[in-house]
Amino acid sequence: MELLHKRCAGLDVHKDTVVACVRLVSKTRIRRMVETFSTTTEGLLKLGDWLAEHEVTHAVMESTGVYWKPVWHVLEGSVELTLANANEVKNLPGRKSDVNDAQWLADLLAHGLLKRSFVPEREVEELRQLTRTRTQLVREAARHAQRLDKVLQDANIKLRSVLTKVLGKTGRAILRAMIKGESDPKKLADLAKGVARKKLPQLEKALRGFVNDHHRFLLRQHLDLVESLETSIKEIEARIDEVLRPFAEEEAELLETIPGISTTAARIIIAEIGPDMSRFPDAGHLVSWAGLCPRSDESAGKKRSTKIRKGNPWLKTTLVQCAWAAIRSPGYLRSLYHRIRSRAGKMKAIVAVAHAMLVAVFHMLADKQTYRDLGARYFEQRDAERLKQSLTRRLERLGFEVELRRRAVAEPVAVQ
Repeated sequence: MELLHKRCAGLDVHKDTVVACVRLVSKTRIRRMVETFSTTTEGLLKLGDWLAEHEVTHAVMESTGVYWKPVWHVLEGSVELTLANANEVKNLPGRKSDVNDAQWLADLLAHGLLKRSFVPEREVEELRQLTRTRTQLVREAARHAQRLDKVLQDANIKLRSVLTKVLGKTGRAILRAMIKGESDPKKLADLAKGVARKKLPQLEKALRGFVNDHHRFLLRQHLDLVESLETSIKEIEARIDEVLRPFAEEEAELLETIPGISTTAARIIIAEIGPDMSRFPDAGHLVSWAGLCPRSDESAGKKRSTKIRKGNPWLKTTLVQCAWAAIRSPGYLRSLYHRIRSRAGKMKAIVAVAHAMLVAVFHMLADKQTYRDLGARYFEQRDAERLKQSLTRRLERLGFEVELRRRAVAEPVAVQ
């Protein structure tokens, strides 16, 4: 087997320790040296000095949680680092120990048997942490909104049956008054604002319930938490704009030209894949990394499964949500959805739309171009001959004799 790296190291990273194995190859033999270091900054600096002492040029570690990140930041620049997917570097059963894991990683790296995981630059990593935190806070705010509605249902307050948004301006005004002790349905309904005032009779009936001090206490807790989370979300969004502006603001604006991709979604996509597409050989590699393509699972000439493979869950979820929004407007993406849905179902069709959107993202970021829609009739024009034959066969099955002639195009009449 070809040897690629004569002086390399495998790092088995844990929460408190790093087991490092240096693999040195001379003309006659292979030497392995194993040491254990603390994951404190002092310990990681000693690890860097130990690798430099043995003139290690390449090192590999598994992507275990977030524990690999401090090790990466300290060693970055001193050796060429590789981050490996933990599922792809498992050793044989019965050989599981920290020392064996480190040696196994070093052996795989020496012979070039590892695929490198995508590790973004520092500014992209910071943006990624912000967008993921924002997504988590939005989900948490939605959970508290649902819990608040459960409290209202328990008190037989049917606010959700009348108002489109329970936490809109009208809903919040009513909830605050209710928390302060107001129980008169007429007075509560009179707090309605805007178009909600057209529903005063329905509101008055919906607000006739059995609210006690226990309900008011829970309503105050959930409403305060929702408003606190909303404040944090706004602060994070402002910070996202600051972090994005120096290196990828133009790229994010390009992505917003794709139907279905909002400002928030464009920033999430940039945070997950970065603005530089040179790290991916082609669009297919990016789609595979995101987990938006069928897995390859074939044995004895039979395909056992075509489920989409695991990939980046943050990117995949965002693109699927964008795909649902994109098919609402006429164009190529909507046409693609209906074309696939007719034979494969709506879930496979929406994944195909997300796939197509990510391919467009790759080429737009690589070529710095805005989105160009292929049009709703793209498939008709591409498959005109096949469509003609299909329709002819259908008419013949119904008992018609079909003779096709191309229609002559009338020349425009000149106006005197």
